[in-house]
Amino acid sequence: MKLSNEGAATEPDLETRNETIKALLRAGVKIMDPDHTYVDPAVRVAPGVVLYPGSHLCGLTTIESGCSIGPDCWIENSTIEQDSVIRYSYLEGARIRERSTVGPYAHLRPGADVGPEARIGNFVEVKNSRLEQGAKAGHLSYIGDADVGEDVNIGAGTITCNYDGKNKHRTTIKKDAFIGSNASLVAPVIIGEGSIVAAGSTITEDVPPAGLAFGRARQVNKTPGRTAEEEKSDDR
Repeated sequence: MKLSNEGAATEPDLETRNETIKALLRAGVKIMDPDHTYVDPAVRVAPGVVLYPGSHLCGLTTIESGCSIGPDCWIENSTIEQDSVIRYSYLEGARIRERSTVGPYAHLRPGADVGPEARIGNFVEVKNSRLEQGAKAGHLSYIGDADVGEDVNIGAGTITCNYDGKNKHRTTIKKDAFIGSNASLVAPVIIGEGSIVAAGSTITEDVPPAGLAFGRARQVNKTPGRTAEEEKSDDR
């Protein structure tokens, strides 16, 4: 990826792009639509990798054997290890370890380190975080400044609240923990091994191993037409 006089990134010129694509094809890379695939000359792509249309591979990026990339991915200064799959996603300064899947529509920012055999699903953002083997964040979550252990499941809508307005703090989720949907983990906090965080909880204190943590208000149901005294009487 070249820089313009103003310092903005630009695509390689057409001749360089075409020569790069031809060299990859000769080396055994499967490029499904060469006219709509963009690879910087410095990018390393192993034979047998499949590149689908709309793939942009930029900077110091390495794609190892057995990977499937695209369609419509931007991957910059990242390493994708063997047998991983990336779909419709944006990666910058990330490492995806072997046999992991990312996307569709995921955003991995600098310091994201995922896998092996991990799953980052749709509309998940990961920044400066390590997700170990088998960890899963299926959808609609933000994982920032976190250490996520093996086989952790992170439910939809979960966020790590890593910034207090002045400093960043880390969240640690130990192996085999289960984080329910729509949970807010207020860092610094440690979620113990094998523990469960109930859906809809805001967690501000450490959770012990094998614990069950609730951090939400008690549900109250009101019936139209009934007085407050009548409702209180039912609660007794």
